[in-house]
Amino acid sequence: MTSYLVTGGAGFIGSHLCDRLLAEGHRVVAVDDLTTGRIANLVEGRGYGKEFTFFNMDVRAEGLLQLFERHRPQVVMHLAAQSGVRPSLADPADDASINLMGTLNILECAQKTGVRKIVYAASGGTLYGEPKKLPVKESAASSAHPLSPYGISKKVAIEYLGFYERYRGIEYTALALGNVYGPRQDPHGEAGVIAIFASKMLSGEAPTIYGDGNQTRDYVFVDDVVHAFALAADRANGKLINIGTGLETSVNELFRTLAEITGFAGEPASGSLPPGELRRCSLDNSLASEALGWKPWTHLEDGLGETVAFLRGV
Repeated sequence: MTSYLVTGGAGFIGSHLCDRLLAEGHRVVAVDDLTTGRIANLVEGRGYGKEFTFFNMDVRAEGLLQLFERHRPQVVMHLAAQSGVRPSLADPADDASINLMGTLNILECAQKTGVRKIVYAASGGTLYGEPKKLPVKESAASSAHPLSPYGISKKVAIEYLGFYERYRGIEYTALALGNVYGPRQDPHGEAGVIAIFASKMLSGEAPTIYGDGNQTRDYVFVDDVVHAFALAADRANGKLINIGTGLETSVNELFRTLAEITGFAGEPASGSLPPGELRRCSLDNSLASEALGWKPWTHLEDGLGETVAFLRGV
């Protein structure tokens, strides 16, 4: 049995990760300030009794060290973040405070309490800026220029992980995630076009397509992403690894597929493309296969079907 601490543990991805680790027989401490996370996401985790503990806490809080000292996690899954492009454009200082000072607080606590490894949720959708070649490889990160403060803060955090590995002896793996989707994603948040579109369509509202709708993303299902985190606890030390499908899907394609699944017969609304948005993105996952033994297994149509079923309450 391994003792895990999951930051952002009440969030969309974090709660699924807690469920997976508990199902494997591990002890899990979840930390979340509930800004975007939801207690309702922890229903399954709470069923594990003493093996699962939840703390409502900001990752920047001074009290975090006492929590580390009390529970002595061996591995930290660090998912807590300000995770929106638009909020980061509006308030770069807040983004840096959460994503950099929060990460540094985690790293300091980890060093002081003998944490073996940190697995970090990096952002494959913003880390590489506008990629020159698709699907983009991890080697492009060193010369990349992210287009938003969010992308910048997530890139700088990886540099800090490298520093703590070299000089403090804490192993890390950074997972550059594609656009993650699936059950529990908040349809009212800024991130998560699939949850937003599907929710609106189910209520008979027209979702808004910004720009011409030909911009592409690499959509990867939450269960596949959680599997990558679980594998990374013991593999791929010191590496940045893309977790995506390697496929591009446009917003227009997404709209058509979701309209078919939900039975929505209307036309989308249109709006202007906000700043800081990439034109195209897909992630080369060959290193994930080689270093983690990971491949995505959920086809987009199947994952969209599961997401819509969840939003319907089925």
